[in-house]
Amino acid sequence: MQDIAELPVPANEPVAQSPFLVVRDLVKRFGKFTALKNVSLSVNKGEFVCFLGPSGCGKTTLLRAIAGLDPQDEGTISIGGRDVSKLPPAARDFGIVFQSYALFPNLTVAANVGYGLVNRKRPRAEVEARARELLALVGLQDQGDKYPVQLSGGQQQRVALARALATSPSLLLLDEPLSALDARVRVRLRDEITRLQRRLGVTTIMVTHDQEEALTMADRIVVMNHGVIEQVGTPEDIYRKPASEFVADFVGTMTFMDAKTQGPDRLRLGTVDLICPSASRFGPGETVRIGMRPEEIRVRNIDAETPNRMMVKVAALDFLGAFCRAELEPEAAPGVTMLADFSVNLMRDLAVVEGQTITVALPPESLRIYPKT
Repeated sequence: MQDIAELPVPANEPVAQSPFLVVRDLVKRFGKFTALKNVSLSVNKGEFVCFLGPSGCGKTTLLRAIAGLDPQDEGTISIGGRDVSKLPPAARDFGIVFQSYALFPNLTVAANVGYGLVNRKRPRAEVEARARELLALVGLQDQGDKYPVQLSGGQQQRVALARALATSPSLLLLDEPLSALDARVRVRLRDEITRLQRRLGVTTIMVTHDQEEALTMADRIVVMNHGVIEQVGTPEDIYRKPASEFVADFVGTMTFMDAKTQGPDRLRLGTVDLICPSASRFGPGETVRIGMRPEEIRVRNIDAETPNRMMVKVAALDFLGAFCRAELEPEAAPGVTMLADFSVNLMRDLAVVEGQTITVALPPESLRIYPKT
């Protein structure tokens, strides 16, 4: 059986940059509750875009509005240059995979895959050939005569994916397709889906609440909260340059600390002054929030010239396999706790233990500053 991961992929093939899906000023209400608030977004042809956010943020509502399953109350949607705002789902040229797979239990795997083509009254020979082609593409060429109940969860999800692709849609919509799978199968299948999407070049939108899925699979991530888009960017931009405290907190792990600006490029944390270039965006004496990723705290090669160095107490250590997550309490800022990730090698070389006092540094370029709300 050939897995998707074993199929060849064109090396370094660029994603076309022509807008394919355009959403403008979308509003969706459920009674008095507004689920989408003037959402605007464009997706390029061939892109893999993830809608990411907590439960209730509006990501699934946006996906269903694009599909026409929950039509918007205001705003427009165009797919491939065609206004589909008022068209029924069947006229929008998309394939969709749901979290629950939604396979027909009374149909064989092959019949499930070919169902959309049968509805379009395609010749039987064409339907059977297309089903065989797609089952081979997803590594299930020997499973066509079985029924969904005879397959594992991961295999059922592959069948659902093959069915969504059977009609050669211009847009593929994935509604949390991996959330019902166990961790090991989920990791394997997400890699296979990404590889298949690259191979086919189909424009894809996936809804997920799992930040790791979004970071590893997407060309761009759309982070949503309370019915609005907080930030759109590449996975690296979303992680390295979060535009808001919400994005910084939701994507990855972040330590937040209150500080006061002390003029251009300076912050005061407790009784210690920190160099921070982005502090110049705020007025002097303003209370702000500092955000810091645990892996960015420096412990090695610190000397008298190292900026933003401070003494901290190792209050707690949590062993997480490849690294230890430490809770650090700065001597100069009582009541503040910072998280830091220490590699196994660092733990061994410096013999770090709970209760120990060590010197760390907060690199100026790693400090993110947000308004205090």
